[in-house]
Amino acid sequence: MASRNRRFKTAIYEQFARIGKAISNPSRLELLDLLCQGPRTVEALAKEAGLGLANTSQHLKALREARLVEAEKAGLYVTYRLADEQVCQFYRSLRSLAEARLAEVGEITRRFLEARQGLQPVDREQLLAKVRDGAVTVLDVRPLEEYAAGHLPGALSVPLKELERRLAELPQDREIVAYCRGPYCVLAVEAVEMLRGRGYVAFRLEDGVADWQARGLPVVADERETGRRD
Repeated sequence: MASRNRRFKTAIYEQFARIGKAISNPSRLELLDLLCQGPRTVEALAKEAGLGLANTSQHLKALREARLVEAEKAGLYVTYRLADEQVCQFYRSLRSLAEARLAEVGEITRRFLEARQGLQPVDREQLLAKVRDGAVTVLDVRPLEEYAAGHLPGALSVPLKELERRLAELPQDREIVAYCRGPYCVLAVEAVEMLRGRGYVAFRLEDGVADWQARGLPVVADERETGRRD
């Protein structure tokens, strides 16, 4: 009986360990973070994560073998998505645990932001309240595909690579809040630096769409919507 019980427990923990093995790589964690934004092709994931196609495919294969992601082929392209919303919740829980237990996370972040001009911390709750109340212009500076998959209500889609040529669309007499994928995404950091350099009053919202949803706040998903002001 004892031997049978031990075999059962070992078999169960071996299955749990499959998840741990699958995520024991920083690139795979970043890919999960990207997929929390919405489905993406292998090519798009490779570009955003700064990886080669073959390397990206291998990481995605490991995540797929652990049943964390799924893939669908259409023509020449393979699109990956999270297996379900629990995977994103798991990633966010892992991130929160690391923030709580590893002082290095906060120190690395602090040093990075201190080196960027004008990006000192702001009152997060006050900023969130302004966004919820529509008291500021909110920019989603992620790629358009991610915006279409889900964005904050009222947010304008202005991908970072388009921001400079679209500055004329933004009011200079109103505060601007830029957001991207969450506290460790640098797209909003670069957007705020560019806006402040052009004379705008701009701030970075640390929350991404997944964080917004976790707060029980609404998210809009509309593939037809671009957020442009024509």
